[in-house]
Amino acid sequence: MCPVPPEPETPDEQRDLLLPGGRSVPRALLTFTASRSGGPGGQNVNKVNSKVTLTVALDDLAEHLPADALRRLPALAGQRLAGDRLVIAASDSRSQLTNRRACVSRLRDLLVAALHRPRVRRPTKPSAGSIQRRLDAKKRRGQTKRLRRGPRDES
Repeated sequence: MCPVPPEPETPDEQRDLLLPGGRSVPRALLTFTASRSGGPGGQNVNKVNSKVTLTVALDDLAEHLPADALRRLPALAGQRLAGDRLVIAASDSRSQLTNRRACVSRLRDLLVAALHRPRVRRPTKPSAGSIQRRLDAKKRRGQTKRLRRGPRDES
């Protein structure tokens, strides 16, 4: 693995990673490495470091994310969590720059999901009217079945 960037950065890649709620993660916290990509691609795969791996420490993110989002992050990250680091890889494209952007996009999506607070479910009880309607329907159904029975033979 070699450190990146062999390709020049564009101005949008030098800016901080913007998140909802006016939060941002400085680009300086993100570490990129390039390596050879697997899969089909012929000679290009054998000689070009197009796969990009983004690594960021959870401790570094702690300064820029609220505590509750940081608690949700490991569950959302799943296998992308390696110890105390978040590791995101992209090898979708033959371009290292495109893969680098894909890594940043995946990180942003993950952080946005962690920032989203799940709604608290408050159990509710059925209303008195709905209980009465249910009981009335049961009575009507029972009455219908009772009427279907033929007269009993009394022997």
